Amino acid sequence: MSSVPDNPNLPPTTPGTIPAELRDTMERLFQAVDADSVLNTCRTALDHLGIHGELYWIAPDVEKPAVPGKLCLTNDPQSLQTLVFSGDLALLNDIASAELSWLGRLAGTRLRQLSETGRLYEAISRLAMAERLQRSLYAIAELAGTAHNMVEMMRSLHAIVGMLMYAENFYIALLDESAENITFPYSIDEIETARVPRRIGNGATEYVLKHGKPLLADRHTFEHLATTGDCLEVGAKSVCWLGVPLVWDDKVMGVLAVQSYSPKHIYDTRDQELLTFVSYHIANALQRKQTSESLKQAYVNLERRVTERTRALALANRDLREQIAERERVERRLMYATLHDSLTGLPNRTLLLQRLGQALQAYHADSNKLFAVLFIDLDRFKVINDSVGHLIGDDLLFQAGSRIRACLKTRDLVARLGGDEFAVLLEGINNTRKANVIAERIIAKLHVPFRLGVKEIFTSASIGIALPGAHYQQPEELLRDADAAMYRAKDEGRHRAALFDDRLRREVLSLLEMEGDLRRALNRHEFVPFYQPIVCLDDRRTVGYEALLRWRHPDRGLLCPGDFLAVAEENGSAENIDWQIFEQVASQASMLAGSDGFVSLNVSGRHFRLLDLDERLLTLLRTYHVNPRSLRIEVTERTLLENPAQVKRILNNLRRHGVSIALDDFGTGYSSLSYLHQYPIETLKIDRIFITELAKAGSHSLPVVRAIQVLADSLQMQVIAEGIEEEAQQHALQQIGCRYGQGFLFARPQTAEVWLGNVSTVG
Repeated sequence: MSSVPDNPNLPPTTPGTIPAELRDTMERLFQAVDADSVLNTCRTALDHLGIHGELYWIAPDVEKPAVPGKLCLTNDPQSLQTLVFSGDLALLNDIASAELSWLGRLAGTRLRQLSETGRLYEAISRLAMAERLQRSLYAIAELAGTAHNMVEMMRSLHAIVGMLMYAENFYIALLDESAENITFPYSIDEIETARVPRRIGNGATEYVLKHGKPLLADRHTFEHLATTGDCLEVGAKSVCWLGVPLVWDDKVMGVLAVQSYSPKHIYDTRDQELLTFVSYHIANALQRKQTSESLKQAYVNLERRVTERTRALALANRDLREQIAERERVERRLMYATLHDSLTGLPNRTLLLQRLGQALQAYHADSNKLFAVLFIDLDRFKVINDSVGHLIGDDLLFQAGSRIRACLKTRDLVARLGGDEFAVLLEGINNTRKANVIAERIIAKLHVPFRLGVKEIFTSASIGIALPGAHYQQPEELLRDADAAMYRAKDEGRHRAALFDDRLRREVLSLLEMEGDLRRALNRHEFVPFYQPIVCLDDRRTVGYEALLRWRHPDRGLLCPGDFLAVAEENGSAENIDWQIFEQVASQASMLAGSDGFVSLNVSGRHFRLLDLDERLLTLLRTYHVNPRSLRIEVTERTLLENPAQVKRILNNLRRHGVSIALDDFGTGYSSLSYLHQYPIETLKIDRIFITELAKAGSHSLPVVRAIQVLADSLQMQVIAEGIEEEAQQHALQQIGCRYGQGFLFARPQTAEVWLGNVSTVG
């Protein structure tokens, strides 16, 4: 196929001049309104010019074959179609070729004009729609204040929506106060003239309420929803239905719906987006109108009561004073409710902080006005609450508050902070000892059994004490430090009081600093594995290594897990630290293990909460090309107890892939034989507490270690003794029959770089 070329042998017309035979065609072309009418006009022109051939459109996605006898006259920029002439080109003389070329130019010119006009109309349409939408939003915003009642407002909303789309069939559905029934405060429909309230069912309205998102449904959509049981059409069957949720206070409170019973009016996604956008403003207007009407009704009721009282008593002035007094009582009750706990009736945190702030200001003005803050937490309250129920737990809190109040003077304040936490403000004390005395009094009072119905409940309390100082600027700081002291009391055994002092302050600051250092250490990769050799006791030949966590702290030097792991577990960074270590061990395991050795990796119980822990570890081994037989996973007895089924599945999968499993610290936990039977354990590691006393005369550890060794031999398991530090301990283990061990006697943990020189001794 080719385009019409510029022919140098044009008919005797000046260049750029339209042939006379095409001037009428040009006028008709410029009256064409679309591509089809352009095509028809061009076909008429061909007949008039006596040119034999066919004109037709080729779609943009159809490949244009290179067939002789076909010419591409022009393109439609709007539909991207191509106007093609098909005929015997050899029969065309120069005049016919020129006329055909001019016909293509004129058609192309008209098509470009139509495209520009279409874009202009579309832009004007969008601007008009935007203007209508803006006017609609202004009108919706004004309705809440101008409409006399809800019905009038909804009628106006209907009219506004009708300006934006087809809305001859329109209704608003709202949930009633019980949220179990649907009401229809406004409904206009050409078929279903009345919609009565109904219980929530399985209709389209309920579908939008349930899912909280718009639903645009035609007959096919309704049939599909009915087949799946998600939605059954209720009432008259519409051709197209569009409903959007009405949301206020973050809850779906109703539905705005329009529908059509005729295929002439079909809603599309643009209508859905438009109605959804408008629904936000409608919901806001409805909410404000409901609030306004509720307030109006409340005022109407109040005025009616005042009028009735005035008529009945004929004492308008006295009635007014009574109303004022009632309002003052309500305000006092509201103020009381704002500042007091609803369960115990005690002051709440807000009132406590107000009083505490006043006491702190007085102390700053005069340091002799000493006071103390007691932070009280009931020990084991959650266990009590979960075992005997919340009603008895609430009764316990009420009685506990009463007992604390009984231990104080009238000027002192006791507040419930929430849950099982109370706080006491002691004012006018002379020294710290007075605060300790009152704290011990409260502890003793709360230790007395509580009689709750037919039950006798025992509990105790841990109390933290904080005293004012020049460095305290806000009352929350005192309460925070009293809370920290309370946790110190719990750590020291509960049922006691602890004073927040400089040492505890340093510990708190150190804890905060440690948490910050841990996060920075993760980003800087300061955590590294150290390896301790596991040796054959007969010849001290290294058979493997245990990877141990260390932290290269930039200021404090090399830290062991005991220096930071508890803080890491508390702030949630322990797992990320472990995975950094796992990856480093995987990258070094092949070099350390050699052909017959292994590297042992401690995996804590928290990792077994991951369903795909086994796959993640195996993927790590594949990434670093580590033979699974070179890796040994160490778990503790406690890990096996936390989620037995999941732990067993993970360990079995790892064992199937060649990873060996060791039970760490054996003998310190339950030491149940069922572990050895249920789990794929190959190695038992005897805890160092048994090894320390092993060589001493009359040691009780010797029979325990011997029993473990006999048990392991009978089950064909390997035994590794940990913490060997003396020759006598090694000799005793050898006599028992233990073949492997580790400890400072043989080597201290070192980095992989230190041991890589000894790799040849592994195995």
